[in-house]
Amino acid sequence: MYRIAVIGDRDSIYGFAALGLDVVFVEPEEDALSKIRKVCTGKYAVVYVTEALALAYEKEFARYASSALPAVIPIPGAYGNTGMGMTNVRRSVEKAVGSDILFND
Repeated sequence: MYRIAVIGDRDSIYGFAALGLDVVFVEPEEDALSKIRKVCTGKYAVVYVTEALALAYEKEFARYASSALPAVIPIPGAYGNTGMGMTNVRRSVEKAVGSDILFND
């Protein structure tokens, strides 16, 4: 059975453990690449990652964008929202529908 993982700094993701999700703590000064690869090649269908970490390791997460599993989804961290998650949703909807139906100004 596939599982759900959350990767990020302790303050941002600690609460997800109470929901039964697998949490992987990565501190800013730590080299997170080995932990990211272990989770993304493991038995996870969904991997939530804090936006700050997703931006820092953007090329690594791009490797998984075209594969069916895992679905890598950026989420805001405890220290603020960069808008990366909504930008990805916008791109996906535009690709699927053919136009920007969510954020038309």
